Amino acid sequence: MSDFLLTERRGAVLILTMNRPERRNAFTRPMLATMQEVLEQAAEDPEVRVVVLTGAGGAFCAGGDVKAMNEGANQDLSFYEQRKSLRTRMEVSRLLHEMPKPTIAAIEGAAAGAGLSIALACDFRIAADTAKITTAFAKVGLSGDFGGTYFLTQIVGTAKAKELYLFSPVISGKEAERIGLVNRAVDEGRALEEAMDFAGPLAEGAPLALGRMKGNLNLAAGGGSLVEVMDLEADNHTNSSATADHREAASAFVEKRKPVFKGV
Repeated sequence: MSDFLLTERRGAVLILTMNRPERRNAFTRPMLATMQEVLEQAAEDPEVRVVVLTGAGGAFCAGGDVKAMNEGANQDLSFYEQRKSLRTRMEVSRLLHEMPKPTIAAIEGAAAGAGLSIALACDFRIAADTAKITTAFAKVGLSGDFGGTYFLTQIVGTAKAKELYLFSPVISGKEAERIGLVNRAVDEGRALEEAMDFAGPLAEGAPLALGRMKGNLNLAAGGGSLVEVMDLEADNHTNSSATADHREAASAFVEKRKPVFKGV
């Protein structure tokens, strides 16, 4: 797709690789615009069932390009122009979180600032045990963006999220696993391999049902009431029961074979 965002298809799994290794894959505006376009397409593509996000050169993403910020990249823009531009770029987090397909972050090396935020936006996180994970914002006089405060609070709880934001410690992948920030911590260099192992069963699952499950869980985690969640569950469960995939699963159970789901 571009030099700074590489795309690769392995079966039904789409791998997106942020590719600015000389800057630890720090964001640029073109990179984020391309990522948004690719994610929008992936969300609608029935051939893509899982999205894996990773970084090149032994780092996940160092967040925004601090060098560019220091050089005053936005100094000629008004507050409203800067805010609009930032808010537009932040859409990548919403897409990762809301697309009706599982998303997985494979983290090696640095995952900092907005780079951590987009990892948190994913449904699952696999990190090298040596990964260096930090919100980072307090160290550069910023308050945080890309939905990180929303996601981190849901994942580790309010008290721990405040600690990780206000103090901005650097924690390892192993510590991140201990506190529930990542799903798995693995040997250095194996994050993508483990993420692909994670993706395999998801790619073979019933995509419509998995997407609806994700919607149910997102509503529950995002503060939906019990009534709202049960209403959505009733809608989604009823719709899922009418799919060919559900009928295939029932037939496979009776016939003692593995079901083949087609997303219909």
